[in-house]
Amino acid sequence: ELKNVTVKYPIKRGLLNQIKAYKIAAKSINFNLFKGEALGIVGESGSGKSSLALAIARLISSEGEICFQSQNLNQLNQKQLRPLRRDFQIVFQDPLSSLNPRMSVEQIIAEGLHLQNISKQQSNVQIEAVLAKVELSLEDRSKYPHQLSGGQRQRVALARALVLKPKLMILDEPTSALDRSTQMAMIQLLRRLQQQEQISYVFISHDLQVIKALCQNVMVMHQAEVLEYQATELLFTQPQTEYTRQLISASEY
Repeated sequence: ELKNVTVKYPIKRGLLNQIKAYKIAAKSINFNLFKGEALGIVGESGSGKSSLALAIARLISSEGEICFQSQNLNQLNQKQLRPLRRDFQIVFQDPLSSLNPRMSVEQIIAEGLHLQNISKQQSNVQIEAVLAKVELSLEDRSKYPHQLSGGQRQRVALARALVLKPKLMILDEPTSALDRSTQMAMIQLLRRLQQQEQISYVFISHDLQVIKALCQNVMVMHQAEVLEYQATELLFTQPQTEYTRQLISASEY
């Protein structure tokens, strides 16, 4: 649950690099997300949706309350956050830049497991299981990111997050760099994982058709503010603002 969450960036000027003002990236955001649900956050570039994603994952600071399983993440320091981080994972837009090119698929997925007290054998079992979940072959485990297609790389990024068995996944434009057929395959995979694992998603996109295929609720952002927040079906049949109507119209082409 988000309560009155605001993200702002300092604007520094002058010889002493002093803070002169703040740029508001997301203003007074409120929403609820339940287990196994997906919330789509949609808006044009610069609307604040990616800043909000980073704030939810506590990768940047914010004001207000970010309540995750009854704990306000904004009140926890990094040491207190560490044991909770496995429960909320983020997958970025460009897997090629978020995956270490010097590491094999197996090493990338195993990274998070190193922090847990498990044997090499248990780690191998979990890696094989998560490769199957994201529909990659066992042969792919020895490959490097440059040897994979865009869709395969995004599945590796997904596997790296999934292997930690998170309760919440924040997906920041995970399909925007993929072609349409690969996009739909990824959405079908995410939908199946959501049903099987009961994971909650915060799914960020500028593409309403992708959001429609996956999410139960949609939040429309424009210039750092929420214009609309309602069930996906209602948003498409009864949009409340002209901006949302324009987004829907543009996504149909």
